[in-house]
Order: sequence, then C-alpha cells, then structure tokens
Amino acid sequence: MSSGGKVAVIGAGAWGTALAIQALRAGGDVALWAREPSRALVMRAMRVNARHLPDSPLPDELLVTADAEQALCGARLAILAVPTQFLGAVLDDLPPLPPCIIAAKGVEAATLRFPLEILAETHPGLPAAIISGPNFAHEVAQGLPAAAVLASTDPDLRAEATERLGSAHLRLYAGADPLGVQVAGAAKNVAAIAAGAAIGAGLGENARAAIVTRALAEIARLAVALGARADTVAGLSGLGDLMLTCAGPTSRNFSLGLAIGRGERMEDVLASRNSVAEGAATAPALLARAGKAGVEMPVCAAVAAVLQDELTVREAVEQLMGRPQKAE
Repeated sequence: MSSGGKVAVIGAGAWGTALAIQALRAGGDVALWAREPSRALVMRAMRVNARHLPDSPLPDELLVTADAEQALCGARLAILAVPTQFLGAVLDDLPPLPPCIIAAKGVEAATLRFPLEILAETHPGLPAAIISGPNFAHEVAQGLPAAAVLASTDPDLRAEATERLGSAHLRLYAGADPLGVQVAGAAKNVAAIAAGAAIGAGLGENARAAIVTRALAEIARLAVALGARADTVAGLSGLGDLMLTCAGPTSRNFSLGLAIGRGERMEDVLASRNSVAEGAATAPALLARAGKAGVEMPVCAAVAAVLQDELTVREAVEQLMGRPQKAE
C-alpha cells in the first residue's frame, strides 16, 4: 500500500486512538471512528481523547467522526480496534470494508471464536491481518520505540500493511501465522491476571515468574494443537507481550489480578474503569476452546475458577502447586 492511502481506524479507545496517531506518522490520511457521536464531537473540539489518552494530543490532520460511512469512504485499509466481545456487533453495523487489520485480543465468550474468525464469518474472503505485540497504547501514541508483529496468510496484505503502518517509532515484523498470534494475544491476558493476583496476594516474585513461564508453555501447547506454530509464541505476540503485560499495574489485566489478589471483587474493579480487561471474559472461553482441542491449561483454569468465585487465589495456587510432578 503506497504512501498517501487513507486508513480508517474503527474504535476510539486507547489502542485505536494510538494506532490512528501512528498511522498518521507513517504518512497518508487517517480517519478515527467513535461509536458515540458525543465522544467524537468532544474529541474533535478538544483535540484529545481525554477518557483514554489524556496526555496525547490528536494531530490536527486526524479526522474524528461518528459517521462510519465518512470514516471508511475512500479507505484502502481499515484497522478494527474494537474489543473482541463487541467486534461482531460492530462489524454487523459497518458499511463495506477494505482489507482489514484487527487490533484486538481475546476469544468471543458466546462462540469461542478468535477475532479473525469473527471477521471471516461476517465478511467471507476479505483480506485480513492481526497486529499484536508488547505495546502499551500511551507509549505508542507518544512515539516511544516499540515493535509488533503483523500477521496474515495474505502475503500482499502483510507487505503493504507493514509498510503502511510502520515507522521509525513502531517497527513491524511481518508474520505468516495469524492463528498463533491470536492464541498468544488471548492467552497472555489471562496469564497477566494470574501474575497480578499472585503479587496482590503477597505470594512473591518467584510465584509470578513461575506463572508466566508455565503460562507460556500452555500457550505453545494450545497453539500447536490448533494448527499454529510454536515459534510464534516465542516472539513478540507471545513472550514479548507476556513480559510487558505481566510486569506491572500499567497493564489492565495485571492490575485486575492485583486487585483480586488483594481481596477486591472483580465486578467492583471492572465497574470503576473506562477500559476493558479482555482477560476476564477470555479466561473461561479460552479454557473451553482448549478443552475442545484436548489441551490442558492449568494456569488458565485457575484464573477462570478465581474469576467465577470457585476458588480463592491461595486455593488456586495450592492446586497448581499440588499437581502431579512432570518433566519440563
């Protein structure tokens, strides 16, 4: 995709806004679509997404609109930055789409579908890719150095989208294993809740490191069982994203686990936020998807049990520690 082509970003949360700013840096015209007209109006007037990225001014060239037709008119590429649990509903309401990059992680709770599977069912045959990696939205918006993988089975889309979105600030690596990227992106959010819960409950850094390492093994097992590649999980969308999202309270999923580990109720924590912690809905859905594939995911199962109030954090850890001995 040559420089100057229009990019439409669907979803004005933190990540969508950051990617819109990044797409402008890479060259060309960019439109950012917000579902709520009142939000679009305020963002246009104030030139900032005060709800999600208050420290990142919106460039004057960025069009912010609640009119999907206007956002997509003439676009050569669309970035779908909508949480996985709402992606299907948004896709049903959009006008015809150009080739798409999905910037969402998770598993749809009702159907157990990954994001690209949702898109494939609503828009059969549409060229599509997934972008994922160790990226905090506010850092990408500020232009701090970052890297991500952009994966697709369509080699032309991989090459064009990587060129179109990459810059000196965001290094993009083309990948040919979008399924592996989606598995890693979904599961790392669940692992982050587990890591946060361990720290919140005062179980120590050793526990966090063990959880992250064993979660990585679980992710690789599931990826391979579903037909993806194990080495994808060792890359930016797997190990890289795990390192970032399990590291501290800036991560939405880690901070949710941290609060739960300290004894707070998940419902209260989520109700106090204006952002989505995808791992909460993903944990039981990912576990069900793994069960269909005959894959054991003990860390994911422990998180699902804690979120459903079936176990306390300490009981979940005791179960994990009491599992039969195995070779690594």
